[in-house]
Amino acid sequence: MFDRLEDLLHRYEEIMAELGEGAASSPDRYQKLMKEQSDLSPIVSVYKEYKTCRDTIEESVAMLEDEKDEEMRQMLKEELSDARHALPGLERQLKILLLPKDPNDDKNVIVEIRSGAGGDEAALFAAEIYRMYVKYAEGRRWKTEMLSLNESGLGGFKEVTFMLSGRGAYSRLKYESGVHRVQRVPETESGGRIHTSTCTVAIMPEAEEIDFHLDLNECRFDVFRASGNGGQCVNTTDSAVRLTHIPTGIVISCQDEKSQLKNKDKALKVLRSRLYEMELQKQHDAQAAERRSQIGTGDRSEKIRTYNFPQTRVTDHRIKLTTHRLFEVLNGDLDEIIDSLIAADQAARLSGLQEEPTVA
Repeated sequence: MFDRLEDLLHRYEEIMAELGEGAASSPDRYQKLMKEQSDLSPIVSVYKEYKTCRDTIEESVAMLEDEKDEEMRQMLKEELSDARHALPGLERQLKILLLPKDPNDDKNVIVEIRSGAGGDEAALFAAEIYRMYVKYAEGRRWKTEMLSLNESGLGGFKEVTFMLSGRGAYSRLKYESGVHRVQRVPETESGGRIHTSTCTVAIMPEAEEIDFHLDLNECRFDVFRASGNGGQCVNTTDSAVRLTHIPTGIVISCQDEKSQLKNKDKALKVLRSRLYEMELQKQHDAQAAERRSQIGTGDRSEKIRTYNFPQTRVTDHRIKLTTHRLFEVLNGDLDEIIDSLIAADQAARLSGLQEEPTVA
């Protein structure tokens, strides 16, 4: 591990020297160096702190052997104790930072939310989950773009697809895929009985053409007149697009834009990401050890979280986390849950690495 850290430190110093001298040969070269510098910076910072801590331990031990002044000895002992206490935590941070990075972590995400069991109440819950993610995105200054929306009669969402664009979007939200469950008394329930409803969330990394080749000969486009609320032209022209991917049977409808071309582009964007996600899932399923170390990052059928209104409780079933901040969570305050999921995933992956046999 430390040989690799020394190599990374050396590479970081090379990059900083090249940037400092203005030696980047082109804007593309400069941008590439800045990206590499940004990726290495957290590792180098912790490694330098680790080396300082380790040097402090060695120096304090050596000085204590010769130091006679009791006051100075006490100060050295305190420095030694602090450094020894900090060292294991820094080493753990380094191991986490050196874990293989998900190549999709820096991608934007396409989010699909579909109402499940529970009829109108499920559709209302799906709309609340949509607003929860939009609020979370606003807090992180991510951009939100609606791709398609199918509303229910009471203001709920039967299905909604949207994109969140911003730094670290996929790395933060990839744990949200699965079944979300709500327990509460619906406004239409006269007897005061608690109902359980569900919605399904799918988090997909945005797939560019370089990530996944889509053969347009395998796609069929149909146009139709948009329905529901819209502008002057939305409901009067055949601007809506229905895209069918013939090999898989996937059907995507987009009618949010007045332009047929824009709706077609949005439908292709969603299809490309769905197919890319399916390919990633195949790879994950083929890697049994990796699948065991994951904290549920892709199974849409997995019940991952319950939102209980009578107890103002949110429980994430994968990591047994419970918080009684239901309304804050629904208002977009998701960091406590997401940070805990990331920490649990990192711990599982570290454990998996430690269990692997050492190759001589």
